[in-house]
Amino acid sequence: MPNIYILLFFIYSFVGWILEEIYAFYIHKKFINRGFLMGPLCPLYGVGCLALTFVLHRFSNNILLLFILSMLICSVIEYLISYLLEKLFSLRWWDYSNMKFNINGRICLETTILFGIIGILVVKYINPFLINILTDINIKTVNIITLILVIIFTADLIISSYLTLKIKDKNPKVDATEYIKKYIHENIKNIFS
Repeated sequence: MPNIYILLFFIYSFVGWILEEIYAFYIHKKFINRGFLMGPLCPLYGVGCLALTFVLHRFSNNILLLFILSMLICSVIEYLISYLLEKLFSLRWWDYSNMKFNINGRICLETTILFGIIGILVVKYINPFLINILTDINIKTVNIITLILVIIFTADLIISSYLTLKIKDKNPKVDATEYIKKYIHENIKNIFS
């Protein structure tokens, strides 16, 4: 059963990456691989949705409380991850400073409200659906898929961290995602050419 939650982490991280790509395309009119990793995962969403899954499942019938707690939990996670990434790498992957009702540019009211809506959808509807599907899959298959995804994720995490640390002092600190991704992809090409 723990592997099902690991798979949920990967599903939500992938869906979060897709949402970030759609948002970035809407804003910039081009694709930008948003997020820390090179691959198509945004672990912030995986962590947030798993936190909601474990903490809020017992509130699935109280929509208002689910909404408020989802806003609170996800905003705290987003703030902490933003803070940690900046302290580790001296970079920021997002910045809400230009939006009203933001706290240090790390979180803002608009995304907080969106987190509340996502929390309701995840806890009340999406989790039961996904868990039902995943528990129907053969346990050996789940274990193999989980192992493969964990290995790929770990490799991506190590490589992305290494390359990002190399450019730590060469970047602007505010929403440097596009610069970071360009630098990382150029270095990956150099490694394999």
